[in-house]
Amino acid sequence: MPTAILTGQPVPGSPLEGELRSLGFQVRRAPAAPDVRHALAALPAGERVAVVDSAFVGHRHALRLALTDPRFDACAVTGALAVQPAARAALERAAAAVAAPAGAPTADGTHDPARPDRLAAALEAAGTAVHRPDLGTLVAAVPATGAERAGASAAVAAVDEEAVRLRTAVKSRDGFFTTFCISPYSRYIARWCARRGLTPNQVTTASLITALVAAGCAATGERWGYVAAGVLLLVSFVLDCTDGQLARYSLQYSTLGAWLDATFDRAKEYSFYAGLALGAARDGDDVWALALGSMILMTCRHVVDFAFNEANHDATANTSPTAALSDRLDSVGWTVWLRRMIILPIGERWAMIAVLTALTTPRTVFYALLVGCAFGALYTTAGRVLRSLTRRARRTDRAARALADLADSGPLAELAGRILGRVAPGAGIAAAVIGSAALIWTAWAYPFGSRQVVIAAVVYALLAGAAVARPLKGALDWLVPPVFRAAEYTTVLVLAAKADVPGALPAAFGLIAAVAYHHYDTVYRIRGGTGAPPHWLVRSIGGHEGRVLLTAVLAAVLTREAFPVALTATAVFVALVVLVESIRFWVSSGAPAVHDEGEPA
Repeated sequence: MPTAILTGQPVPGSPLEGELRSLGFQVRRAPAAPDVRHALAALPAGERVAVVDSAFVGHRHALRLALTDPRFDACAVTGALAVQPAARAALERAAAAVAAPAGAPTADGTHDPARPDRLAAALEAAGTAVHRPDLGTLVAAVPATGAERAGASAAVAAVDEEAVRLRTAVKSRDGFFTTFCISPYSRYIARWCARRGLTPNQVTTASLITALVAAGCAATGERWGYVAAGVLLLVSFVLDCTDGQLARYSLQYSTLGAWLDATFDRAKEYSFYAGLALGAARDGDDVWALALGSMILMTCRHVVDFAFNEANHDATANTSPTAALSDRLDSVGWTVWLRRMIILPIGERWAMIAVLTALTTPRTVFYALLVGCAFGALYTTAGRVLRSLTRRARRTDRAARALADLADSGPLAELAGRILGRVAPGAGIAAAVIGSAALIWTAWAYPFGSRQVVIAAVVYALLAGAAVARPLKGALDWLVPPVFRAAEYTTVLVLAAKADVPGALPAAFGLIAAVAYHHYDTVYRIRGGTGAPPHWLVRSIGGHEGRVLLTAVLAAVLTREAFPVALTATAVFVALVVLVESIRFWVSSGAPAVHDEGEPA
């Protein structure tokens, strides 16, 4: 159990000790600086510790924000400081540094050098980052006189703390549908869950199960099943919003939770695509190619988002006229919502899928998805290309490393890079585009099983190696990972469609789903600060160029009837290797909690 150390003399009638206990702390008193140092030394090193001024007056949620947020090694508001185990040694050094001889006044005239504000300042001076949450209307104060204390207490009473807590449980930036149709009531579901001890991960799991049931209903191919599927998909999305709001409401952040939320979102959506395809097949309509195309488009679009953000979030001189224009448009209220809606974010997308599933056919759903998502992808990608061409950003080595990891290059590309890197230094996006375009065109233009496709796959592997032979620091090199994704996924789709035998497209759907999981897993490891998956994993599943070559060879040497079996076996192998290692990592990594985009209090 974490411990809160109360410094200074007790204040008669103060509810502070009870509030700290309600937040899960055991309380110790340490009136003087030596007492604080002794109390810190007596506590286990792996325990979170808070230091709170006995004269503190403020909202309990202000204390909660300062003392219980797991995302920061050190966090403070006026009169309260908390550190995670990683910053315990720094806190002990700070306590020793600010201590004064007994009875000697400190520089500000007080006799309490161990007060939390001084400790926080000492921590920062020594190089430890101290997060200070934006409290907004919440109060956190250490009044020096009775009159000041009365004023602070009145300020506390004037603010509806629970209303602030509910409001800040909702993201400050979200889509129109989520903001106005879901969040007004899902925040209350989040509070209901918090009061019953439910965790965000449990709600995330409930959302996944609901979506899988929805996919099962869609797979019936019956009208009642489509209607039920649409309703359940919306319920799943409400729960999907609730888990994040519950995390913000109760400050239950974790890297594992962020990973579950992100990967389950993809599992829910792509499982629903498969359910729609199965339901359509029961009605005699084969839409597997449309389902696969929708999954490819969404995955490539997400990789564009991830790669652009990774390339630019820590770049220097990172400004452009295009970005300035975007900021000006965001200052006009209606353009903000319009720009968020036209890119078809998850809320709008799932609402569209749910309504069209209930009222129309799976084919109509996929046509709408392809058109809407293609427009959104073109809009966002074009804007980012313009930003990249007009800015003079200098990308860091960390960004280049992240892009190389997102590229997912295997042993063939590595070998080609060592050979061709000397011949074509800095090929970057040009080599990736040429190789990918040639591969896709060849797969499309030649019959199933043609040797030309194998040759194109070999050329693709060579150019893929040249693309990543040097650090990806060019203006458009962030496009390399999504170009590789589009090449690999589309080639599998085209070859499966050209096989023109039962089971080929569903097998291709399974293979791309397994590979896409690996790519999403890579993204969230990088975003969580833990680095990409181990190199042996990428090598064991071939890298993108190895899988492309394998698929082309299988199409060339196997009969059409055997091709789906080979794709299924490849999908099972990739899924087993990736899932086993991924689950092991996320359960045991101990990665720090992720930062969230919730609104300041």
